[in-house]
Amino acid sequence: MKKDIHPKYHSNCQVKCSCGNTFVIGSTKESMEIETCSQCHPFYTGKEKKLDHVGRVEQFRKRMAKKKK
Repeated sequence: MKKDIHPKYHSNCQVKCSCGNTFVIGSTKESMEIETCSQCHPFYTGKEKKLDHVGRVEQFRKRMAKKKK
């Protein structure tokens, strides 16, 4: 590697989430503030909502059923 062209690496970067969770990672920044982490993101917490807008799946199935006939 060339000298003096790479940013300084911080092995103990403190990350703070808006939900209050904090953890340590390695980064070129000394600290970070984020909006979503694995403790509050719906995908990881199991609170993910699956929406079927106006019965789109049913409309698709009806079209496919008509096509088969």
